[in-house]
Amino acid sequence: MANWDEDGVRARIREMAARDPARERFGARTHRYALAPRLLETEIRAFEESHGIALPVEYRSFVAEVGNGPAGPGHRMMPLTVPCPEADEEWAAVDEWEEDRLPGSLAEPFPLTEPLPGPIGAPADLTRGTLMLAEQGCGIYTRLILNGPHTGEIWQIDTDWGGFVPVSPGFRSWYTDWLASL
Repeated sequence: MANWDEDGVRARIREMAARDPARERFGARTHRYALAPRLLETEIRAFEESHGIALPVEYRSFVAEVGNGPAGPGHRMMPLTVPCPEADEEWAAVDEWEEDRLPGSLAEPFPLTEPLPGPIGAPADLTRGTLMLAEQGCGIYTRLILNGPHTGEIWQIDTDWGGFVPVSPGFRSWYTDWLASL
């Protein structure tokens, strides 16, 4: 199922913002309960073609039908195509976001066949074939698997303590779980 109810998602985010006017909920001060405009099909297709990938349907349809971040789990959902307009020195994930978009990195095979729990250090090659979706803080990132047997799954990488493990079977459940959490 790929279709999203843009009005429903935006209404739920407005409701979340109304219930948290002081932005005390985790990440609210960063994403401000704001959703950027949807991406045009031509923008999405150009991104896919330039990186040699096909985005998983649930995520692709979200950026096409709802918006290109930032309201979402963590400090903010990362935009697909351009940095957030408000990206500044507070945006610790800008380097990670830019590394994701280096030529060829997204199309490379995802190297893991099973979760890698526990401290793992900082092996950069573990994130090949994944797209950073959100920053959780303290060097913890949520990533969308783009290829291989885990395509479409959402994994979290925490090199210091948590390893690289699945947190959701797909983008829709990851995002709607966040929408339902307040």
